[in-house]
Amino acid sequence: MQTIPYPHVKETLYTEKLPNGLTVFVLPKEGFQKTYATFTTKYGSIDNHFQVEGGEERRVPDGIAHFLEHKMFEEPTGDIFSVFAAQGASANAFTSFDRTAYLFSATEHIHENLTTLLNFVQNPYFTDENVEKEKGIIGQEIKMYEDNADWRAYFGLIETLYHNHPVHIDIAGTVESIGEITKDMLYECYRTFYHPSNMSLFIVGGVDPGEVLELVRSNQAGKKFPPQGEIRRYFDNEPHTVKNERKVTVLPVSLPKCLFGCKEPGQPRRGREMLKRELAMKIVMDVLVSPSSAIYQKLYDEELISDNFGSEYNIAEGYGFSVIGGDTKDPERLIARVKEEIDAVKASGIAAADFERSKRKKIGAFLRQLNSPEAIANEFTKYRFKDSDLFDILPVYEEITLQDVDACLRDHFDWSRLAASVVTSRGDGA
Repeated sequence: MQTIPYPHVKETLYTEKLPNGLTVFVLPKEGFQKTYATFTTKYGSIDNHFQVEGGEERRVPDGIAHFLEHKMFEEPTGDIFSVFAAQGASANAFTSFDRTAYLFSATEHIHENLTTLLNFVQNPYFTDENVEKEKGIIGQEIKMYEDNADWRAYFGLIETLYHNHPVHIDIAGTVESIGEITKDMLYECYRTFYHPSNMSLFIVGGVDPGEVLELVRSNQAGKKFPPQGEIRRYFDNEPHTVKNERKVTVLPVSLPKCLFGCKEPGQPRRGREMLKRELAMKIVMDVLVSPSSAIYQKLYDEELISDNFGSEYNIAEGYGFSVIGGDTKDPERLIARVKEEIDAVKASGIAAADFERSKRKKIGAFLRQLNSPEAIANEFTKYRFKDSDLFDILPVYEEITLQDVDACLRDHFDWSRLAASVVTSRGDGA
């Protein structure tokens, strides 16, 4: 067991890599009643073209990672949720672009719940019948999201930004793509991506690291996993340009929804370099369009935005993009005004006072996040799979300069790489 102190945030992390390749992390939080655990695989919706060392190159249907997540909760004895509930735990799971996580939170029976988490994720049960049944369930979920204006606006923007990268594909896939999924495909993807060497277990809360690690060692020692080589992921070449400048979706909405943003060329950023880019861009977005910004107030006074106007920035190896927008009566005017205001800031540079205020605000938000077991567990694994460290966030924020954020501002907001997604009713003429 390795001990990693983080004196700048007064935390100590305990970790161990087991013989089967599984990496376990335990973060004890003295005085915390709740314990939160995540068992996460580096496998998400973008991983549809891959090859295991020594094996054949494979392409699988879109949405299979999400489909697999759904099927993992079914066992011959019934639904695993009822087992967690009987042990006083709340369980869940999610699939993102690049990872799938299974989790629980509880204040009691921690060892029993941790054992249940490990055992059900490492005991897949797929049959031809239950796979076919699941197609209908997920198909209904896909159709439900097709009627969700916010979801259509968001994925409409990503579809507009990207030509080939699978980040533009809905995480759940399509009704047609999931129709191609078979039991054998699920087992193949499970064996590839759910190997312990491709997974992380993170436990945070009022736990004893030694006891938890001993439980996990014992549990894993009783299971056999064949050795597995490196997983190689393939992505088609992605042009620097956007696929389309606009996408308009017609749905019955009272006000149009408009999301727009810029695409970054796929750059081989990883680790601390990627983390610094992400944090610097978060400061940029906060300075530009947060509710406390001058631009936000102008747009609000002009009645172009409402309280749901917001922004985000996403980056991973191979893709990066911003998202700005919300409900608006005039999508084209909103986009034009934001471009005007950002151009003005690009010309003058970000004010030093605005930079310092936003930087302190982001550091404060991060420190508050360390009081949330859920946030710590989910964010830690996200950054670890990007070869980074959640606990590096504070020192990286502290080293970011005004020059860094000014450079990000000018580099990111290249209007030749701007795209927009508008959801509107037929009568709006957007």
